[in-house]
Amino acid sequence: MADTRWLTESELDAWMAYLKATHLLERRIEEQLKTDSGLTHAHYEILAKLSIAPERQLRMSDLARKLVVSKSGLTYQIGQLEKRGLVERTTCPSDERGVLAVLTDEGMRCLEKTAPGHVAVVRAFLIDQLTPEELRAMTRIMSKAAAAMIQDGRRPPGGPTSPKGPA
Repeated sequence: MADTRWLTESELDAWMAYLKATHLLERRIEEQLKTDSGLTHAHYEILAKLSIAPERQLRMSDLARKLVVSKSGLTYQIGQLEKRGLVERTTCPSDERGVLAVLTDEGMRCLEKTAPGHVAVVRAFLIDQLTPEELRAMTRIMSKAAAAMIQDGRRPPGGPTSPKGPA
């Protein structure tokens, strides 16, 4: 524990503000999606990614990468969306081992119905709260954090056995 760089008061304030805001925003998004369409945020993201893909379809492995989720987690979510008729799975024509997730017409209609409310929540509670300069800074900050995590892979700093602090 002697090697641990504990958060300073200002760093801890920033961390706690980030956690509070992201949890509250996620809760608002989940409420809106459930009310408007019965979707979860994860389901909405899947539909949104498929809607902008060529022919509204992606290989499952590519979709998992774009969503930053495990393949098994995505398989479960796709199964739920299939039961609702919003997505279907099909074999990849160029590779029999590959599976495509395809947005159905019903899935597109559901997304089109739900998207305005989703955008309204994101805009009201995040985007419209920031100045253009703050929005650019947020983009730089979050992109920098994401790049560091992607570059580092899944190993936490200090190794998997390092003691955890109170943050």
